[in-house]
Amino acid sequence: MVIEIDFNSSEAIYMQLRNQIILGIATSQLQEGETLPSVRQMAEHIGINMHTVNKAYTVLKQEGFLKLDRRKGAVIALDIDKLRALEVLRQDLRVMLAWGSCKKISREEVHQLIDEIYEEY
Repeated sequence: MVIEIDFNSSEAIYMQLRNQIILGIATSQLQEGETLPSVRQMAEHIGINMHTVNKAYTVLKQEGFLKLDRRKGAVIALDIDKLRALEVLRQDLRVMLAWGSCKKISREEVHQLIDEIYEEY
């Protein structure tokens, strides 16, 4: 999987890395049980600080996407807690839908966009 960071983006680098790993899992580029590069290796590969990678890995662990093991490193391990995932999704969507509403995006346009994006996974 190729990780690309946009250094000109207003989005934090650790969140860009987190998001790309989640997309990699969703699109089967990353599989359950697969080991990610070490913090040092990932930082060198992307050209970012090790603490930034560590923060992304920590967030992914907290969200139930990774297990951090001293010997194996960061391993894709999905926590199948659907109720928690639905609540997080609800919170995130609430903000995104409010943003869309402020921009006059209709319910139909939102539904169409969700269907298009969901088909990718």
